[in-house]
Amino acid sequence: MTFERITRRIDADAPGTTTELTIFRIGPADAKTKIYMQAALHADEQPGIMALHHLLPLLQAADEKGDLSARFSVLPMVNPLGMGQHLFHSHIGRYDFRSGTNFNRRWPDLFAAIGDSVGRRLGDDAEANVGLIRDAIRDWLEAQTPVTAMQKLRHLVMTEAHDADYVLDLHCDNEALVHLFVTPDSMAELQELADHMGSVAQLTAEDSGGGSFDEVWPSLWTRLRAAHPDTPIPFSARAATLEYRGQPDVYDDMGRDDARRLFNFLIAKGFVSGTAPKVAPAPAPLPLSATEMLRVEQAGLLAYRVELGDVVEKGQAIADLIALDGPHAFTKRTPVVANTAGRVISRNVAKYVVPGNSIAKIVGTEPIPGREGYLLED
Repeated sequence: MTFERITRRIDADAPGTTTELTIFRIGPADAKTKIYMQAALHADEQPGIMALHHLLPLLQAADEKGDLSARFSVLPMVNPLGMGQHLFHSHIGRYDFRSGTNFNRRWPDLFAAIGDSVGRRLGDDAEANVGLIRDAIRDWLEAQTPVTAMQKLRHLVMTEAHDADYVLDLHCDNEALVHLFVTPDSMAELQELADHMGSVAQLTAEDSGGGSFDEVWPSLWTRLRAAHPDTPIPFSARAATLEYRGQPDVYDDMGRDDARRLFNFLIAKGFVSGTAPKVAPAPAPLPLSATEMLRVEQAGLLAYRVELGDVVEKGQAIADLIALDGPHAFTKRTPVVANTAGRVISRNVAKYVVPGNSIAKIVGTEPIPGREGYLLED
């Protein structure tokens, strides 16, 4: 049994400054299964911090009773760099101030890094192949020399996560219902996560185009399996982005409920002793390419016609855009219509929008023509 709190110091880019990354390691060190969880990679998305704050004592109590059969790495605030980014009293935690990089984009492509070299060494023993692949990831990470603070942070995070069987990345939207982003191979083993979360939509993509953290891990295993179809390579890194409603939804009652639901998922999977409550099945997964990121073409003030969870038809107006300039300023309303039929799962808290802003996610069932390549909002 162990409940260990570890602090990693990261030298910042400015002289004389450092930041700290906190890691909790819980459970038997020799457990076969490892579960990695992190929150606030987008540092201004903090419902996940609250959820993990409430999950930690549940895991600690279970560990003290000997009820854990998995080992856990929990990083409740995985992006201390982004937590320090404030401008004119506003917290800006989605993009790195120095590079402009989205903190959840352009993570390393592990298949490109190690796919060829590891592929030549795979054999007929499935378990040995898993160990070989994870060792190759570790060796590649150890060979890197991170320079900037952001590179150092990513290196620490990847090192902690590289050998995990499950990687859960806790995020949130602007204003939204609970939903999941997940690869198809991961979804096959994470339906119970969706069920216990009460997720309204499971949005799947093999590659959403942005190099997101949750895709780094399953992508490697999926592509290795495709490249070596006659070699036994168990799919060994299930991962998902868990979207916990919207940015304002940081409350004890919500976080406590989210933590209990995550804990029940862990029980259902057999990683914690006990009996999980029965829950209603979450909706079946749908391709992310069937979800419309509805954008506006001009500036204006939004007046929504729909609520979260509403089902809309193609061509239906979901909002009006009130003109703020020109001959019809403050008197004209232009309807903003859905280009697909489906359920509205997200909206904007800020109602002043400019051209190109996304104002809603509409989860459809059929891929939208032309929606391919880069599938994310930013």
